[in-house]
Order: sequence, then C-alpha cells, then structure tokens
Amino acid sequence: MGKLLSHRHPLLYRLAVGYHRLRRSIAWHQNRDLMARQHPEMLSCLVKRHSSRLVKVLGDSDLQLQLNKVVNIGIVTPLIDGVRIAPGEVFSFCRLVGKPTRQRGFLEGMELSMGQARSGVGGGICQMANLLHWLVLHSPLTVTERSAHSFDPFPDQNRSMPFGTGCAVFYNYVDLCFRNDTSETFQFRIWMTATDLWGELRSDREIAETYKIYEEKHSFLRRGGEFFRTNEIWRRVMERKTGRHLRNEKLKENFVRVMYVPAGWDEEEKV
Repeated sequence: MGKLLSHRHPLLYRLAVGYHRLRRSIAWHQNRDLMARQHPEMLSCLVKRHSSRLVKVLGDSDLQLQLNKVVNIGIVTPLIDGVRIAPGEVFSFCRLVGKPTRQRGFLEGMELSMGQARSGVGGGICQMANLLHWLVLHSPLTVTERSAHSFDPFPDQNRSMPFGTGCAVFYNYVDLCFRNDTSETFQFRIWMTATDLWGELRSDREIAETYKIYEEKHSFLRRGGEFFRTNEIWRRVMERKTGRHLRNEKLKENFVRVMYVPAGWDEEEKV
C-alpha cells in the first residue's frame, strides 16, 4: 500500500498537521460551552471498573519506552480523573490532555505511527484512551469519534479486552470523543498503582441497562507476503435489574495488517 503524499514529504506533512489542528481548535472554540469538565466530588453509582497493566513485554521493544510511558500516563491521569459529562456535553480526550510536550514533562514513549512502532514525545498515552473507550462501551454514552490503529505490531500478551477496541490519539485531530445523549451525568475516576492503570465510569443514578462486549469471527489470514487480523466487535445489552437480554449490537469490523508471524504459522509462510 503506497504512502500518502504528505507522508512522503515532511514539509507537506507538517502543513497538513497544522491545517487539521487549526480546524480542530476552531471547532473547540465554537463548542466550548458543551465540553466536559472536572469536578472534585465523585458520583455515587458505579457503571464499570477496569484496569490494565502499565508495563508489558512487547516483542523486542525498548523497555525504557515502557517506563517512560508510565511517566506520561502519570501526567495524564489527574487531567482525566473527576471529569464529568453532563447531559448534552461532549468529552474530548485531546482537549482535556492538551499537547504532549517536553516542557510539560512528557518523555519519549512508544507510539504507533505511519505503519511502525517508534518513539515519540508523549508516546503511550493511548493506553489511557483505550481504558476510557472500554469504560464508555459499557455505558449508554455515544462514541462520536474514535480512530483505530491501522496495524497490529505485537502478539497478544495477557489480553483482557477483545482485539480492535483500542484507540489511536494524536494531538489534536485524531481524538477520542463521545457525547452524553442521556438524562444521567457520568464521571471518570482514574488512578494508578505501582503496576496498573485503573479506571471507573460512574453516574449520578443507576442506569437501566448493563453491557457485555465480545468478539466474533476472529482470525488471522495471509494475503501475498503479509498477514492480517480480522474480527467483529459486538455488544450484548441486558436489563440491569433482571438480566433480561434486550439486544445485540454490532459495533465494528476490524481488518488490519499484522507486523509479526502469528502463532501456528511458519516463518517461511510470510515469504
């Protein structure tokens, strides 16, 4: 697959990034009164809780990038913790986190960009976006913007969420956004331990439904000299009080290039 023209020419790439960032900044200014904000008091009802391991072994990647990621997530955590999304309001990950820069203390972490895993300032904060997206999928909040990574760089390691539910974020126009179309108010509680990133989605009153996210039709396949991974993400919706099944919702189909040889395939088959 050929590269975009802006990816082949650095100056064009910077111009394209600047253009998209300007457009997004204007949109934020126009909708600033509808943006979610932090509140010190936590709401009473737990909707969903989840955690993810901070340091993982990812192929032969540099462990220091993982340790730097923990620092980056430590900067982001207090910016998300306590954020409330009232009825009609919109959550924007990039707007709340801001631009990751060295001046703000962000370090070189791993980021997935232009078809490869490489280091970049602020790399690794997509783990926070992944956690938030997973929490939101277990709620009636409406995801309005979410970009997936275009490739799968490493084999799974103790995966707790279905493949393809993660998020790509790049300040400020590759964003994770969702809107509250309900009559309830929701709020994130985010914290870190020595080993894990934890998150809760809470609400001001108990919501009527509960959710289970699952995958269907997961498989690896080969086309020419490349491997690909595919699946479908589904959501089962149930009545919270009775557990009665209400409906199944198909959320997304994934089809991405794999950067490793999947288990059960011979190395020679990639040639």
